[in-house]
Amino acid sequence: MLKMPHLYCSDTSRVWVLVLALSGAGALWAAPQTFDWPQWRGPVRNGISQETGLLKEWPKEGPPLAWKATGLGGGDSTPSIAAGRIYAMANRGEDEVVWALSERDGKELWVTKLGPAYAQRATQSKEGPACTPTVDGDRLYVMGLGGDVSCLQASDGKILWQRSLTRDFGGRVPMWSYRESPLVDGNKVICTPGAQDAMVVALDKMTGETIWKSAIPASPPAEAAPPAAPGGPGAPGGGGGRRGGFGGGGGGVAYASAIAIDFEGQRQYVQFTARGLIGVSAADGKFLWRYDRPANGMGINCSTPIFHDGLVFAASAYGAGGGAVKLSKQPDGTFKAEEVYFTRRMQNHHGGMIVWDGCLYGANGGNEGGYLACLDFKTGEILWDARDLPERPAPKGSLTFADGRLYYRTERGTVLLIEPSRKEYLERGRFEQPDRTRLPAWAHPVVANGKLYIRDQDTLYAYDIKAK
Repeated sequence: MLKMPHLYCSDTSRVWVLVLALSGAGALWAAPQTFDWPQWRGPVRNGISQETGLLKEWPKEGPPLAWKATGLGGGDSTPSIAAGRIYAMANRGEDEVVWALSERDGKELWVTKLGPAYAQRATQSKEGPACTPTVDGDRLYVMGLGGDVSCLQASDGKILWQRSLTRDFGGRVPMWSYRESPLVDGNKVICTPGAQDAMVVALDKMTGETIWKSAIPASPPAEAAPPAAPGGPGAPGGGGGRRGGFGGGGGGVAYASAIAIDFEGQRQYVQFTARGLIGVSAADGKFLWRYDRPANGMGINCSTPIFHDGLVFAASAYGAGGGAVKLSKQPDGTFKAEEVYFTRRMQNHHGGMIVWDGCLYGANGGNEGGYLACLDFKTGEILWDARDLPERPAPKGSLTFADGRLYYRTERGTVLLIEPSRKEYLERGRFEQPDRTRLPAWAHPVVANGKLYIRDQDTLYAYDIKAK
């Protein structure tokens, strides 16, 4: 039997305008809000919200807690927010589930069992799935740890279709399981099985039928992989291995999520696989280009690529680093990716990176730890690193951006408000989330409609960050 969440609420937030109330499980259908966060890393997958009117500094104790919901189930799934609902994934007992809460007060609207909870081999991050549901109109799309892709009805959680990346496409579950958040683009759902003839696939978002499969040619012989970072708590991974050794799928799938870009009249999907960064045609999945240098020697590539000002950037930890390439279209219609720079000062593990005002922000460090750093995005020059400060104020974590501020959540659980600056680290507030579990805080912070959302396994906290 699925456990229902317990709820604490002291919400004095604004009243949502509901356009339709559905009977049954008490689900609510609301109009989409201006500053929703409907998928992984926000509306356009760059970690940036366009919301304004938020607090520029926090009081000493941090922003006020609006409400919290508990009993949600285990996992590192970062929530998505759309049309008055909050969605995420979890394991509850023996089941892998998707749940929906009311954005107004955190009350559970529905919960849907997808199947048995997947038991991964690795001990780290085994509490539940890490996929952020992707909301598209009246549907949402999720991926379980075992590679099962599901389309659900947003209003009540009814399962509309399911596909398996292993059974249907020959993918192999990687060491730390599938952790991708599906990309919805037009009529397609983009996923990464990691198989030789189906590295990336496009599914019809209405039916789940296969539109195309993308085969990626083998990469050229690689140089000896750099030594891996020391193992230990703090991230999926640890220990050594040959290139692609932990990526699964014969060195195919890693743990990143794809983005869609437009360049020289060509719509492309860019994905960070176990062996490198690739671009494929959105129309038919045709391979366009690749850049292998940011991939680490074990295929544990987790962070979503960035496309900004004509550059594509990707980074990973375990002794690798980050690199930017400039794309160019050749006379014969093919594409070339030329390296602009590569740096070992941005070994971003899985906390993500954000570009703002010409600067690249992200945690530099892997299992051994690390700190928030700021680089010049066009050149890769290091501008500052919190590691170099006497108090080392911003240890390794994940980040989101809204209204001129970085929201940074360390793996230890401390939440920081940082003013972006090329010159120095400028902290504008911090607080400790109450009732922290002992597990690393890996779910990313989310900002939507005047609230800051922090998930810690079984519990979701909603903080009021709207300026009064």
